[in-house]
Parts: sequence; C-alpha cells; structure tokens
Amino acid sequence: MKIIIPMAGRGSRLRPHTLTVPKPLVPIAGKPMVQRLVEDLASSYGQAIEEIAFIIGDFGEQVKKDLIEIAESLGAKGAVYTQDEPLGTAHALLCAKDSMGGPAFVAFADTLFQADFSVDAAVDGMIWVQKVEDPSAYGVIKVNEENIITDFVEKSPVFVSDLAIVGIYYFKDTNILRDELQYLLDNDIKDKGEFQLTSALENMKGKGMKFKPGSVQEWLDCGNKDNVVYTNSRILEIKKDKETLVDPSATVDNAVIIPPCYIGKGTVIKNSVIGPHVSIGNNSKVDNSVIINSVIQSDTTIENANLENSMLGNLVEFEGKKSEISIGDYSKYSI
Repeated sequence: MKIIIPMAGRGSRLRPHTLTVPKPLVPIAGKPMVQRLVEDLASSYGQAIEEIAFIIGDFGEQVKKDLIEIAESLGAKGAVYTQDEPLGTAHALLCAKDSMGGPAFVAFADTLFQADFSVDAAVDGMIWVQKVEDPSAYGVIKVNEENIITDFVEKSPVFVSDLAIVGIYYFKDTNILRDELQYLLDNDIKDKGEFQLTSALENMKGKGMKFKPGSVQEWLDCGNKDNVVYTNSRILEIKKDKETLVDPSATVDNAVIIPPCYIGKGTVIKNSVIGPHVSIGNNSKVDNSVIINSVIQSDTTIENANLENSMLGNLVEFEGKKSEISIGDYSKYSI
C-alpha cells in the first residue's frame, strides 16, 4: 500500500501562520498536521505502508527533508513532487505519477479525521464521505441501493446529495487512475476551470469500475485559526491516553498543567496555569501567564499574558493581557 498526499496549497485562510510554513506542516498537538494524517491512515489500515508521496508547491528544501523524515518514521519510502501551478486536483495527483502503481490511499492534507480506513477488496475503490448541511461547497456522491456510488458531482449550486467527499480515497490499482488523469490533461477536459479528480472518477465508473463510500465519524477542519484551535483540542482529547503529551525534558516550576495539554521538549513554564487544550512547542518559555485552549509553536516567549482561543507562531515574543490573538512567526508583540 502507498499513500499519496497532495498538499501544494499555501493555506491563505490560515495566514499569517502559513506565510513561512505550508499549512500541512502547522502542528496539531505537537505534530505537523500531515504527519497526524498519515499516522492515522497507517494505523487504521493496519498493514505495511510501502511509500508515501507528497505533492507540494515551492516550499523549499527543508520542507522536503521534513516530509521524507515523516515517511521514514513510518518505515516507508518518501518521495516529494512539485506542482508548479494550481491547475486542479487531477493535475496535482498526476505530478506523482512516478509513484503510482498498485493500491494506494489518496489523502488531501487539509483536514484531519476520525474514521475506519479499512478497505473493501471487493470494489475498485473507496471514497470517504460525511453528511453536511450545505453541500454546495463540496464535491458530493450519490449511491444506489447496494451502497455503490452512482455519481460524482463537483460543487453543484443545485442540491444533488448531502454526502460530501472529505478528501480521502482508496484505489485498488493506481495505474488505472494515472491513465485516467493523463487522459483529462491530454484532452483538456476541465470542470469549473480546473482538472478535477471527480472527472477521472466518473470516467472510471463509466467503464464499469465500482466505488463504495467509507464513513467518517469526525471531520476536523484546519482552514483558519479558530478551526486549528478547535482541532488541536479534539486531537488532544483523542490522543491523551495514547501518546506522551508532556515531554519529560519540559520544566514546570510553580505552575499548573490542566490536561490534556501538549508540552514540547525543553519548554519552561513558570508561575502559570496552562490548559486545558493547550499545545506549546519545543523550547518555548511561559512565565506569569494563564493560557487556555490555544496553540503556541516553538521557540516562543510569553510573559504576563492571559490567552484563550489564540494561536502564536514560532519565535514570537509576546507580553500583555490580551485575551485572544493570532500572531505569525518572528513577531514581537507587547501591550
């Protein structure tokens, strides 16, 4: 089994936190979002992952190294491809054509999930979905009485179905997927102005291939600051009995940690109350502060603060009583 991760978007809705780091590398409960995604996929699948291929934008060499390390931490080969321009989901996937062949998950690194990712070997593929109140912003599916997918529709303004495609797919044979994606590009077949994966899925279905939906128990968005803070709180709750969330090297001096919280390596917390639902990255320092339901990244210093529902980036210096704030990397803020 392989995992293919398209993640070329910069995540403009999450700025300023994505000005220096691509959204899938923003930490959630101490780990980059994309790492949590592939770990959960691999764990739920339960068998060996041969290769993880990442499709990125122009993110720099360090990002490539970080992604290879994530793959290798799961015992898989890592491969990194670049999408030079945003031409749609089908175009993004085809950038990783050299990694296609055999069975694979395709997972778009925009959100996190709680789901059963076991696969049904009797069908040609699976698409994970969740019911939504307003499906107009999503690709959706329709199913028949046998729970086989009959239609794929991309962001219809007219109601078609409330089963929204969440961005996780399984393909029994990605050689076929690769050929269908190439066909779209070779014949300039676009939908909504872009090359869409749903168009390839429609073609595959039209040739007799069968796809079945998978269900998602929880779909956690990471599109903006408030979503990231909420997702961080949910992942902390989910992982609190499964992971060591407070690193043994962290120093807690005259301070209270209300779990669940993630406290990174070398972090020093003094005269403060932290939690619940707070993540603080490596080598950060917090003094004389109260922090609730917030994400603080690495090498950041916070003094005399009262923070809630906040997100601070890396290498931030913050002092003040402001209750809610969002500050990007390399910032200095004092009130």
